[in-house]
Amino acid sequence: RARALLQQLPPQDCDERYCPDLAEEERRQLQAFSARRRREALGQGLACPVPGPCHGCPCKKCGRKLNKGDPGISASRLGDQFWHPSCFSCHFCHQPLVDLIYFQQDGRIYCGRHHAELFRPRCASCDQLIFMEECIEAEGRRWHLEHFCCLECDVPLRGQRYVMKSGRPCCRGCFESLFAEPCQACGDPIGVDSEEATHQGLHWHARAACFCCSLCRKPLHGQPLTSRRGRLFCSETCSLGQDASSTASDSSDSAIASAPSPDS
Repeated sequence: RARALLQQLPPQDCDERYCPDLAEEERRQLQAFSARRRREALGQGLACPVPGPCHGCPCKKCGRKLNKGDPGISASRLGDQFWHPSCFSCHFCHQPLVDLIYFQQDGRIYCGRHHAELFRPRCASCDQLIFMEECIEAEGRRWHLEHFCCLECDVPLRGQRYVMKSGRPCCRGCFESLFAEPCQACGDPIGVDSEEATHQGLHWHARAACFCCSLCRKPLHGQPLTSRRGRLFCSETCSLGQDASSTASDSSDSAIASAPSPDS
């Protein structure tokens, strides 16, 4: 219950004491925003049997009928409407509302977190609402300007190229030194700007010098290939020429060549 409350009712959305780094203007905006939400949208559902006059009324969420005496939830801000207890949930995340605390908007009920996000973006790093005039938007998420940093070295990435790793941005240097796949041919990391070829879970630079037949050095980009013990060949003949004692290769396929990651 405590974890669910923290998720659905983030304290930093309504109390500036949980946002110590706010500038004075941001602090004033948060106070006004929180007061307006409490005044206009905050409510608590009431669990009670469905009264006689509401016999046969549809559940606000699922539409199934509620009969007199059935357990139901009413929300005073939304008039004479009832929900099944299991249907009294956030319109956005569909989680049951802890302690029946809701925020209403346009006839729908929300948890506090997702109601706030109808009006203000939320920083993907600190989880606070953003009241600055500017923020950074990337990968469908928002960040405070100062919070869009490399997940490893904390260097600011505003205006810089980056790669997303585990949902967080990573600078090119950290990505290439810590996360880039090594080329099976030359052993160097396959950088953000390098075209990559993959086959059976292994990786190569897509350039002709690396992604080529292990025997005759014929480039394999976009060509049929066969593999033996992690080495690539342009044909069965080259495969057998590499190891005359073998009679069959491990597999025959076409490799997948990919452009640099779209996350960059």
